[in-house]
Amino acid sequence: MKKRANKVLKEEDEVLCCCEYVNRHGERSHVAACCCDCEDLDDACDRFLKREPQKPESLSQVAALVSDRIRVPWLWGGARKLDLSIIPPLILLPALLHLAALHFLLGVAVLTALPGLVLWYYYFTHRKKGRTLFFLSLALFSLAYMYYLFITEVLPHGDVGRLELAAVSLGVILTLLALFHTKRDPGVVRPNHEEVHSTVTYHSPLADRDSSLNGTRNDVMLTASNRMSSEQEGQELNEKDRRNWCPVCKVVRPPRAGHCRICGVCVLRLDHHCVWINSCVGQANHCSFLLTLVFFLMTSLYGISLVLQSVCPHQNIYTALFYCPGVYNQFRTALCFTCAWYSSIVTGGLLHLLVVQIFNISYNVTEREARAALREKTARRACWGLIVDTGVYSQGFHGNWCEFMTMGVKLSPPSPTDLV
Repeated sequence: MKKRANKVLKEEDEVLCCCEYVNRHGERSHVAACCCDCEDLDDACDRFLKREPQKPESLSQVAALVSDRIRVPWLWGGARKLDLSIIPPLILLPALLHLAALHFLLGVAVLTALPGLVLWYYYFTHRKKGRTLFFLSLALFSLAYMYYLFITEVLPHGDVGRLELAAVSLGVILTLLALFHTKRDPGVVRPNHEEVHSTVTYHSPLADRDSSLNGTRNDVMLTASNRMSSEQEGQELNEKDRRNWCPVCKVVRPPRAGHCRICGVCVLRLDHHCVWINSCVGQANHCSFLLTLVFFLMTSLYGISLVLQSVCPHQNIYTALFYCPGVYNQFRTALCFTCAWYSSIVTGGLLHLLVVQIFNISYNVTEREARAALREKTARRACWGLIVDTGVYSQGFHGNWCEFMTMGVKLSPPSPTDLV
């Protein structure tokens, strides 16, 4: 028995190779065995062939098993689990764009249905408050695929020089760097460890401590009267800070902070949860989020203009997107023209987001505060709903932008105790 136990411990202590992983049952498995030994799938197939009703949990078990077995070989720590929501954009986007390039009517149908499908999936996932990498994968792959087509199709055949190529490449790099900085930390609310005893005892009193642990005789014993007074103070504090207390994160939120039900954390000056970056936009990353939008829009508009000059050299750049005769005579030009239309649709949506963000910053209003004020009918609306003025935190145009540009500097870096 001892030898067998030592053998099991040695197997568990061994480092996983690049194609091995530990499955959801805690067993060691291999990526090559992804189609073998699947009892749940065998049982579901047997019931289907015998025309027997499926178990209520059989489909969910099969889906969980399939998602657990889809792994990518990794050099460090064994195979990594792959989120299934990453795969559809990698397959659907090139297929739909190539289909839209075959004919003008197919292009109209695909470019009309594609935003509708994305919006439908957004409302479907937003209603369930679930995290998904579909939108982040679609955004990154769209940027990478447009840049790939620009290098392979527009650059060899169009009148594009090295300076234009360098400008587009620099814009892509700056967009990715700003996106990486945006995803680092939105400004999560962490408990103040200097006040942890005075705060925690209000909600759950600490147990009696032994005076011999710290070697002093100054420990205060929690008597019945002390406990009653602390409970009374806790009730008063609870009534006072009831709206700021987060029962999920167990912290008292500062003013303008909010709890994100998708990320499951409280964020300082929470603006909104952005599905395109799969993260919240808060006090720490709001400036970099705005910078990401600016870099992307500048790169996209410049790239669209270069593509239209390449496929429609005899047309004005402002009318080439709507009228470009002979563009569907060749598949290459039709594909570039279709990608220009797709980029224009994405650019239009993000331009609307940027305009809303600029107006909100100018009036010192977050998206979360604007929605709450509109529900309670305590805000003033203008410009077809683009401007929402609550009049609570506004310090004037110059003061609002100064506060926005410096609010990330006011954050102190988290200490090692906060991280623990």
